[in-house]
Amino acid sequence: MFTVSIRSGGIAACCCSRLLRQGGIPLVVERVDRPRLPAIMVSQTTQKLLVDVFQKSDLFTGLHQIRRRIVLWGGNPKPVVVSHAALVVSEQALLDRLQLDAAPDDSRHSGESTWTIFTSHPLPQSSVEHSFGSRMATAYAIKLKAGSDTGACWIESLADGWLFLLPVDSDNAWLLAVGGSTESLLARSRLVVQEIAHATGMGANFPCHPRIADPLGGAGWLACGTAALAFDPLCGEGAGHATRQAILGSAVVRAAAEGADVAAVIAHYQTRLLAGFRKHLEVCRDFYQAGRSGPWWDQQIAEIHHGLEWSTQRLQQSAPFRYRLNGFDLEAVG
Repeated sequence: MFTVSIRSGGIAACCCSRLLRQGGIPLVVERVDRPRLPAIMVSQTTQKLLVDVFQKSDLFTGLHQIRRRIVLWGGNPKPVVVSHAALVVSEQALLDRLQLDAAPDDSRHSGESTWTIFTSHPLPQSSVEHSFGSRMATAYAIKLKAGSDTGACWIESLADGWLFLLPVDSDNAWLLAVGGSTESLLARSRLVVQEIAHATGMGANFPCHPRIADPLGGAGWLACGTAALAFDPLCGEGAGHATRQAILGSAVVRAAAEGADVAAVIAHYQTRLLAGFRKHLEVCRDFYQAGRSGPWWDQQIAEIHHGLEWSTQRLQQSAPFRYRLNGFDLEAVG
């Protein structure tokens, strides 16, 4: 019997589970505990994708809305207001919504699975994670000042880092500080600091530089979600990336179950994710070059360029695309 094991319980794992069960494939979900992000923004595009995957039109009902980004970046003397359309939710709250109708593991299955989808580390020893940067972020729970525009989020660059303030309701927000110490960044802030009343908890640290596993799959396994790629939160929406990877990864596994050339479909998956990672690095490069104002920024840009050179070289070695997605299914081209 063709069976699949999914390791972890994040957004990618939820999507893979949903799509593979819809395809009639027996699953074993191995839960892996890991820290959850306190707040994530979910764009309209990602909302539509998740609604399509889970067939739940009310999946995002009642969540806090962000309608504007207020940005003070690089050499701009005044903030720029940009229209935005996203919802804010904690990662755990989103997972709770996605798993409301989750089916139990297939208890009839025994023995080893035909495939394993890794959505959390560790990966097989044959896969190596490549990091392009070393920057860390610190997240703080924040009480907003009275009168703050809770339909906006604020982004500000400084000489040795950047700040991002994201409201989660009418009174509270999460502050993300990257680069220098939070105290030093806020001491020189002209925008974000104006919205903060005080912190309400200790800060939590986590890496926020781009990372990718290589290879992303092999005979009988795939890496997906945060186990496959990690994105700079300034330039990428993790929930959207995880959903798209899960859609493609599930289609690859279903194609293999139906007799497709395993090496070919894995190669397609690897190349598609690698191309998406390079695109993310290009966006990072543009943002960081626009914000550059000293040695810290120059170092980040140099590391991003290293990633671009590496990913470009890997893509040059890749075969042309032989498949494409048709809805949630993988089909051969030509």
